[in-house]
Amino acid sequence: MKKYRIPILMFLVFEAVAVILWLALHNIFYLYNFSYIGCCISVGLFLYVKKYKYARQFIQFAVGSYMLVYLGLICHENMQIEGFWFYLFSGVFEAATIHYAVAKIFGPLIFGRGWCGYACWTAMILDLLPYKTPAGQRRKGLGWLRILTFGISLIFVAALFLLQIPGLDHIMFIAFIVGNVIYYAAGIVLAFLLKDNRAFCKYLCPITVFLKPMSYFSLIRIKPDVTKCIHCGKCTHVCPMEVDVMNPARNRKNGTECILCMECVRNCPKEALS
Repeated sequence: MKKYRIPILMFLVFEAVAVILWLALHNIFYLYNFSYIGCCISVGLFLYVKKYKYARQFIQFAVGSYMLVYLGLICHENMQIEGFWFYLFSGVFEAATIHYAVAKIFGPLIFGRGWCGYACWTAMILDLLPYKTPAGQRRKGLGWLRILTFGISLIFVAALFLLQIPGLDHIMFIAFIVGNVIYYAAGIVLAFLLKDNRAFCKYLCPITVFLKPMSYFSLIRIKPDVTKCIHCGKCTHVCPMEVDVMNPARNRKNGTECILCMECVRNCPKEALS
């Protein structure tokens, strides 16, 4: 039963969020929305426990495509960071502000950067590219790019409010479409240039400005058993985010980059990671 505690815990967390938001905001949509996401994550983690090879990809596409296609394209909700600023400046606690609070600001205190590994609709496509493990050394000094992207998104939305541009709802929908096209294009180009599927996540994604500091305190983490380790280095080699996996310290190299993809756990020959 112990190995099923994470799927059960994640379902309970999302179900609690679903019920609380439903009752607090008197909108049953939140009950359906977070229950669906919680069920997808729990089923996927259950499949992982059962050693189903594509368990994580199941969650990625079940959650990512729902948010991209249904919430974004059909419901016209901008779930990108621009949508977060839009609702925040509007003084409305719904849609993107709730999404960011749960998945990218407070949620990482529990599950770290699990969003990046299991629900991001940008990463679900980038993970299909051929460079699943980085082919070269991590590029230092490129972190400023995500700060720049973060700042541009904030300035863009702030300018719309300050200039009192009409039709902001429509502009936000167009920004959602254009933003996704830019993110996919940039992610694919970076992946091939740097031979690293997750180059976008490491250097350009503005969401990491929220995710990285909160992930440092994550409750759910990959934990090594140093007594079993034979120092083969396979766990570090297969890590798409280049985390120093066998270091148990929170300040380990690239420690806030872990997306809980479990590749290190899956590939450890001595089952020294859990």
